[in-house]
Amino acid sequence: MLVSVAQEIEMRPEERLPIYEASDLTKGGDLARIKLQDQLYTLRITRAGKLILTK
Repeated sequence: MLVSVAQEIEMRPEERLPIYEASDLTKGGDLARIKLQDQLYTLRITRAGKLILTK
């Protein structure tokens, strides 16, 4: 699902990392939930344009 918004930076094939637009993850808002195994995290975009990831 999120892979469709990912882009790969110009590097050697073994060093490519996905790049996600934060506003795509939050669907235009300022919050998103990210699940890693059984843990949920909150990604917040601040008014200053910074990212905060909390558990």
